[in-house]
Amino acid sequence: MAKKIKKDDNFLELVPVKKESQEWKINEEGLVQIIIPRDGVLDKIVRVFFKTPKVMKIDLDELGSFVWESIDGKKNVREIAQLIKDEFGEKAEPLYERLGTYINILRNNKFITLKKVRD
Repeated sequence: MAKKIKKDDNFLELVPVKKESQEWKINEEGLVQIIIPRDGVLDKIVRVFFKTPKVMKIDLDELGSFVWESIDGKKNVREIAQLIKDEFGEKAEPLYERLGTYINILRNNKFITLKKVRD
């Protein structure tokens, strides 16, 4: 069962969970592309005047795509870090700093949430 996250909780033990409604796909290069619908009232008005697209697409790099695909709602940040280390080795260093920053960016943009599963 998920518990409320506190400031002093170990970040590595938190489990990232993709937002269920978040659209994404694998592009032609085999990398993840996050799709953000722009269907709000303001988006529709702007689209009329500036011919902006109906969706915004965010292309992730190789490492970001690997992390995104590793987020399954079961693995915690530490387990994802180990998968990255096994796959990319030194190329991913400084691993924990980069992964922490990336996870926080995904969370701040509401693409994922973090849940606490252990006390």
